[in-house]
Amino acid sequence: MKNFKFYNKHDVLNLTRIRRFETKLGESVQVLPDKTAWETALQQSPAKYVVFGIPEDIGIRANHGTGGADSAWLPFLSAFLNLQSNDFLNGEELLLLGQFNFSDASALIEQNAYSYEEKVDAYRHAVITIDDEVEELTRIITTMGKIPIAIGGGHNNAYPLIKGAAKGLHKAGILPLAQINCINLDAHSDFRPSEGRHSGNGFRYAEEDGYLQKYCVVGLHENYLPQNVWLDIVNNPFLDFITYEDIFILEKRNFIQAVAHATNFTEENYTGIELDMDCIENTLSSAMTPSGISPLHARQYVTLAARESQVAYLHICEGATRLTDGRTNDTTGKLISYLVSDFIKAHEGNGE
Repeated sequence: MKNFKFYNKHDVLNLTRIRRFETKLGESVQVLPDKTAWETALQQSPAKYVVFGIPEDIGIRANHGTGGADSAWLPFLSAFLNLQSNDFLNGEELLLLGQFNFSDASALIEQNAYSYEEKVDAYRHAVITIDDEVEELTRIITTMGKIPIAIGGGHNNAYPLIKGAAKGLHKAGILPLAQINCINLDAHSDFRPSEGRHSGNGFRYAEEDGYLQKYCVVGLHENYLPQNVWLDIVNNPFLDFITYEDIFILEKRNFIQAVAHATNFTEENYTGIELDMDCIENTLSSAMTPSGISPLHARQYVTLAARESQVAYLHICEGATRLTDGRTNDTTGKLISYLVSDFIKAHEGNGE
């Protein structure tokens, strides 16, 4: 993984604001003591959750989106490491591994592509490199029986997370087939045709390649569901969704019932938990929405999913603190830190 930076204790404490009579997560989370034999060190760590960042917007740009999803990782990390270490969340069950850095690829494309079409093609090709490295790391973590917590980055990373987790759980002897389920809280299906890798078709590639068995989307916006994708979903018994309109406009079922439906649909297999920040109302992202779920709903989703699923991984993506069009929001990182802490507390309370 040539594009990965491992964190040490100095990196963590640089972001942690130490206060007398208090202990912050940054003081109690684990880091790898030895980067040269990092796989052995990771295997020997008692930590159950492995947190890493994928701060890139290459997949989003490859999907004709607005860049900036690379900006959320460090604000998240700063907020997360400064949470209180207490009986609710101690931090010792976490290992902060580090982050990917694909900025060189982005710079190369921006400097050398002659046209918009060439730029999009180059970004789609670059996503394949990201796929390979994220898949490798996810496979190693899950082979060791640990749970990856990946903070993106674009939703293109769902594909290597699904693929890596399926391979890892299979290699560990936990699954008979390299295939997992997925639930996704998202305004979009991200099941667009396999026209070249980007943030809008990660689940399509995972399904076509046989690594994704069942897939359920919660909160899908009817206005942004292509007709061809709609037909693919309704004609496939392994795919399901509950629209935002059915939950909040027509009130056919409430939000908790919708999440319960998704966890029931996927309960027989290990399940990746996905959350796209563009579904949260007025939260900065490439596809920011004025009509979406609340942060409370997002927190309820990760809590219920962690409690009711056989968790393969957690992936929170598409959030930004600064977009390339100039829009900013400094609270995105703090919101992601709430979501990650909710997930860990709920999964720990589940006794897994």
